[in-house]
Amino acid sequence: MTTITKVVTSSKTRTVPELAWQTVLYNCECHTFDEVIEQIMLAIKCTEQTASQYAMTVHTLGCVAVFKGTKEKCEQVADVLGSIGLNVKVVQ
Repeated sequence: MTTITKVVTSSKTRTVPELAWQTVLYNCECHTFDEVIEQIMLAIKCTEQTASQYAMTVHTLGCVAVFKGTKEKCEQVADVLGSIGLNVKVVQ
């Protein structure tokens, strides 16, 4: 079940799904593919194949959203990824 949050911007109110948050991983040249793959697997509990696809996408495009969910869960994922120095950001 998705929770909806009302957000007031100036005089208008809009609804924003609580699950509208993302954890974005940015490319860096300081980690090996294996390190990135392993950390993605730990952070989002995915297969090696899925983590490899994310690693290749971030290498090719410069960034990739590796997780979407609540702000709290996205921050947890970001903490795991960032624990080895990967560049991450939680965005809405």
